[in-house]
Amino acid sequence: MNAVLRTPELPLDLRGRPLRDLRLSVIEACNFRCGYCMPADKVPDDYGLEAASRLSFDQIEVLVRSFARVGVNKLRLTGGEPLLRKRLPELVERLARIPGIDDLAMTTNGSLLARHAQALHDAGLRRITISLDALEPARFAEMSGGRGQIDAVLAGIDAARAAGFSSLKLNCVVQRGVNEDQVLPLVEHFRGSGHVLRFIEFMDVGTCNGWQSGQVVSSATLRDRVHARWPLHALDAHYRGEVAERHAFDDGAGEIGFVSSVTAPFCGDCHRARVSADGQLYTCLFSGAGSDLRPALGQGETALAEHLAGLWSRRGDRYSEIRGQAAQPPRKRVEMFLIGG
Repeated sequence: MNAVLRTPELPLDLRGRPLRDLRLSVIEACNFRCGYCMPADKVPDDYGLEAASRLSFDQIEVLVRSFARVGVNKLRLTGGEPLLRKRLPELVERLARIPGIDDLAMTTNGSLLARHAQALHDAGLRRITISLDALEPARFAEMSGGRGQIDAVLAGIDAARAAGFSSLKLNCVVQRGVNEDQVLPLVEHFRGSGHVLRFIEFMDVGTCNGWQSGQVVSSATLRDRVHARWPLHALDAHYRGEVAERHAFDDGAGEIGFVSSVTAPFCGDCHRARVSADGQLYTCLFSGAGSDLRPALGQGETALAEHLAGLWSRRGDRYSEIRGQAAQPPRKRVEMFLIGG
């Protein structure tokens, strides 16, 4: 494989942060209507199904090659629900061959995974994260807006293991009074499975989920609850900027993670960019507006890489660190379903 052609100097943003991680939405549509992301009363059922505005596979390949030139080596495919994008394994195969992309992953709700897991692994996908907010069937259905069945997701998890994905990440967004009672059942179910369960503090991403600080259950609270039942000990991060605090079960039954964007912001080590399905770059999960990459994309890989370097060098985002400052006025934020969280 040819070495990646990097720009002469890889860009750093205004806070000295490099660009390492790209989260790329391949579709805005989703077959679920989870209240904290894409609530049914705010987003119509046919949203995102129109293909005309999406980047084509050719455009996506040029875009990812350009990001690799400015330092990205981790690529995560998101949505919406990425498995709704037709011929997704074909795209994965093309992206897996791009020099410089060392880590190719996908985030999904898992409901369609059983039928696609083998093809995705064969194409070169190596890591999968599944959003899983409840284990009890009625609660799971309710939280998915009446669209999902837990049995389909569990079948997807089994199919992924059979296809060669030995360890999945399972993300649970915890909301007070909604699904905090599902935390211990989820831990009990997946302990010893080889999969890594991660609990995420409910964040004020977007403007349609009605977020209030009182709905947040802190990672510290959740960690204490789990530890009281199954003792834990802290693990070192795999790399600087890893968003989840890692812990292992004392009895050797695997590990668990906690993502604390609200109570312990990690903006200082954030090296992630997000691109929506229609080619808008967002340099923060809480951005109010994106930068349209399509004009530079139309000029080719080199021009887009230069444009990306310039955009990143002007980045100064640190929303999670300033969230609680009284002087911060309310502002519009991009919806989670546009950029995959």
